[in-house]
Amino acid sequence: MVLPALVLFAMGLVWALLAASAQIQCVDAARAGARAAARQDPPEVAVAAAEQAAPNGARVTVRRDGDLVRVEVTADSPGPGALSLRLSHEAVALAEETVGVSGG
Repeated sequence: MVLPALVLFAMGLVWALLAASAQIQCVDAARAGARAAARQDPPEVAVAAAEQAAPNGARVTVRRDGDLVRVEVTADSPGPGALSLRLSHEAVALAEETVGVSGG
């Protein structure tokens, strides 16, 4: 009776580690994409930079809001469907062409 409980507990720990790792990859990917977009790289380059660091099957969205560029990376956590989580992170950066420009 104890052995199956220990196996389930160990599997839960492995699943939690995989989910945490995928979340960290989403954070890194969003930051990489935001840096590329802030440098005024074409949107395809920013998406490619984010996808390179993102977990497999992640979706990357790049958009511009005024002086800010926003990159959102969304992915499903690894594991069985019932335990799957939607992981996401958004990184925001100030576009480089707006740095040092005075409004007055």
